[in-house]
Amino acid sequence: MNYFYVMNGKKLKQALIITVAVLFAIGIIYSERENVSVFSQYEPAAVYSIPTERKLIALTFDISWGDTRTEPILQILENKGIRNATFFLSSPWTKSHPDTVNKIVKGGWEIGSHGHKHVNYSSLNDDEIRAQIKTAHQIIQEVTGTNPNLLRLPNGDFDKRVLRIANELRYTVIQWDTDSQDWMNKGVDTIVNRVLSKAHPGDIVLFHASDSVKQTHEALPVIIDKLREKGYEFVTVSQLMKQTKVSNQPPVEDQTMKPVR
Repeated sequence: MNYFYVMNGKKLKQALIITVAVLFAIGIIYSERENVSVFSQYEPAAVYSIPTERKLIALTFDISWGDTRTEPILQILENKGIRNATFFLSSPWTKSHPDTVNKIVKGGWEIGSHGHKHVNYSSLNDDEIRAQIKTAHQIIQEVTGTNPNLLRLPNGDFDKRVLRIANELRYTVIQWDTDSQDWMNKGVDTIVNRVLSKAHPGDIVLFHASDSVKQTHEALPVIIDKLREKGYEFVTVSQLMKQTKVSNQPPVEDQTMKPVR
């Protein structure tokens, strides 16, 4: 009888040791899982749209070269009473077109950076990426008197390194959910229909104001009027971002090798 109790005591002790070990292992796994989850949640990410129930939409315009297309677009926004729009300016264009840039500043439109050289930043090393962003910032700051903190990368190209470095330099990378494809010059109706069919609350819409686009100034008034008829309010990207948290993003690798525009 004593032998029976001794054997059961040993088994009980072994069971307790195993149970403690299992619980300890589970605790470590759970802790690590939480750490990974938190880290992933706060990794720098690009902004494509903002989830909101309000009919807010951000019109954005990239400018990297040219002398003729920007001012007609500014005039349309002026005529339509659109003071809330965001312009992403490349620094070489900013430096060579101070008068036009001054009109954007005086018009009260938001200014973001479109970088320095119009190259795919994912093809650069870390130091080169940092230099491109910092050089653009300095030039845009000198010409506009503003400190941009929004960055749209040339060709929409980036990888995780670019996002990390941009974040270190206090920039938020801004993409888009609706691409007007105005740079393809497929026709005014095509541009209008594409934007109107894809627009949604919290949307960021991509346009261009470089000389590569020949029909944007014709499509834009129709788009503005139709969106207003649908109850949309026009806001800057910064105003849109204040609404709520950024939506889930597509995989970073999908954003490389965009067509040059």
